[in-house]
Amino acid sequence: MNVVIFGKGLGKPRQLNLSGTAAGLALFAVAGLITAISFVGGYWYSTATGSGVSASELSFLGDEIVAQQRSIEDIRRQNEDTLDALAIRIAQMNARVIRLDALGRRLTDMADIEDGEFDFDSEPALGGPEEPVATGSNVAVPDVVDAMATLGVQLDDREAQLWVLENVIMNENLQDRVYPQGRPVNAGWISSYFGQRTDPFTGKPANHTGIDFAGRTGAEISAVADGVITYSGDRYGYGIMVEINHGNGYSTRYAHNSENLVEVGDEVRKGQAVALMGETGRATGPNLHFEVLKDGRRVNPVNFIRDSQ
Repeated sequence: MNVVIFGKGLGKPRQLNLSGTAAGLALFAVAGLITAISFVGGYWYSTATGSGVSASELSFLGDEIVAQQRSIEDIRRQNEDTLDALAIRIAQMNARVIRLDALGRRLTDMADIEDGEFDFDSEPALGGPEEPVATGSNVAVPDVVDAMATLGVQLDDREAQLWVLENVIMNENLQDRVYPQGRPVNAGWISSYFGQRTDPFTGKPANHTGIDFAGRTGAEISAVADGVITYSGDRYGYGIMVEINHGNGYSTRYAHNSENLVEVGDEVRKGQAVALMGETGRATGPNLHFEVLKDGRRVNPVNFIRDSQ
């Protein structure tokens, strides 16, 4: 193949004779050059006039997308943490409500309130007319958190009040049980009162430190209040005797027994049998010598018997 090249600087035309392998290589080189020029020109044209977005702008947009993705991930993580915190707080408040319900039921029993007046096993009855809800009044998470915080404070206050009420009721019940009240015998009659009397053995005036209940041998003698046995045995003048400490400075003595039914250290309840009536010690017949002591000083037991009537 002959190729003729014209040009001002060449003077006369030149002729190249291309044939065989040389011709193929020349055509391949020319085609590659044209392709490269076309690719570079197309890329430059599309960058300059095609999409209108440069490489630097594309890089900036990519960075913005990554930043937004990170921000969304942070918000999602914060929401999950908030939901977890709310779930834990709700569980804590639920446990406190259960505890308050149990305390309320116990107070209901302690106060002897009739069944049904306060039922802590059912939802409280509510009512009221329906009111329209304002448009767009959706509750936000911060509002829920604030409401739960307020409810928590109210639970603290109610719990404290219920504990105080329980302590008051328990103290009242305990006071009723440890305060000496009532007769220590179910049968019998008062044969001698507290204070000055004629001594049955000497016939002379003497001070009687308790009251005597005459009865039959073997009759049960009961504690007039809850307490702890501090003495159980024979004592001079008293015969076989039981002494009970009730706390708050009170103690009681039960003397002339035929038999004691308790030992030192035993805890006894009000109305529990502690001894059997007899005539041991300085006695003229079967009777109970009953004493009440306040801070170690003997007081008139009749006042405590009358308080129970």
